[in-house]
Amino acid sequence: MDRSDMMHVMYDKKGPKVAENFAKRGFEAYYCPTKEEALQKALALIPADHVVSWGGSVSINEIGLRPYVLEHYQVIDRDAAGSPEERVELMRKALLCDTFIMGTNAATEDGQLYNIDGNGNRVAALVYGPKQVVVIVGMNKVAPTLEDAVVRARTVAAPINKQRFAAPTPCIVTGMCADCNSEGSICNQFVRTRRCSPAGRIKVILVGENLGF
Repeated sequence: MDRSDMMHVMYDKKGPKVAENFAKRGFEAYYCPTKEEALQKALALIPADHVVSWGGSVSINEIGLRPYVLEHYQVIDRDAAGSPEERVELMRKALLCDTFIMGTNAATEDGQLYNIDGNGNRVAALVYGPKQVVVIVGMNKVAPTLEDAVVRARTVAAPINKQRFAAPTPCIVTGMCADCNSEGSICNQFVRTRRCSPAGRIKVILVGENLGF
């Protein structure tokens, strides 16, 4: 058994239990061993007449969810904006869509989500607004404790994510979090989602593969 096989065996053992822990906190949660199964599960959760939008997420692209909804659903797509002002308006409208799809910066084994955001639109939608939120979570993002999830979000996810943006921050140069107060920081909103209320509004799909960063 090679390293990749061992990882998948571990994910298949741990994933269902983590899903159970999310369910105990009011989330609707599933474990899917593969990206392909995760895509089918996500699509089964999104009615055909729903207006769909999303936050910046690599995971929803990696399982093919964002490309599929772009082709088959009515969407609110901020990337289709013709100006910065229109982009902001589309991001605001997304807060009242039917289904919002997203990844997460980290999750915990006991069933919590932890996210860091720059503008706040992604975490705002997670907290309130859209009728439902579908969260795609690669098992590589599941941390043992909340403290570990915070560390992962700040020192792994955020510095990697920041490389996509031009505004200078220390992590652009060093690749490491400096807990900066820079104007270009994307670490402005820190949101821990410890329960889902109303129950079932947030759907968590844990995927037995490494997704996102």
